Amino acid sequence: MARLTIGNLAKRTTTKVETIRYYERIGLLPIPGRTEGNYRSYAEAHLSRLSFIRRARDLGFSLDQVRELLGLADKRDRSCEAVDLIARQHLVEVERKIADLASLRDELTDLIGRCRRGTIAECRIIETLAPASAQGTA
Repeated sequence: MARLTIGNLAKRTTTKVETIRYYERIGLLPIPGRTEGNYRSYAEAHLSRLSFIRRARDLGFSLDQVRELLGLADKRDRSCEAVDLIARQHLVEVERKIADLASLRDELTDLIGRCRRGTIAECRIIETLAPASAQGTA
């Protein structure tokens, strides 16, 4: 495969150039070689690694988790037990967020259901959102 410029790498992975540079600075992506003109020159390994990072981030893994997963992915002969543990912990967090969002949805549905469609002065939504000390002034 021909070497890639940072712009081509960005396009192929739908990653912003600034994000690629950030991943290099924090050590998630190896610093690429340079051309004679001093441009970054990326190899297939950079493309594969950045694609891995992007997919993990799309699934909501934190940068620390991605770093751990990359470290584990580089040790192909090891048990995948540690990878499984990271994924399970992340799933617990995702399920907690889903429960929080469901609760938020229910609360907003209830709040909207109280609306009488009158004036702002008698709006139940505004009343509920206002701090107790300001409710007399809303």
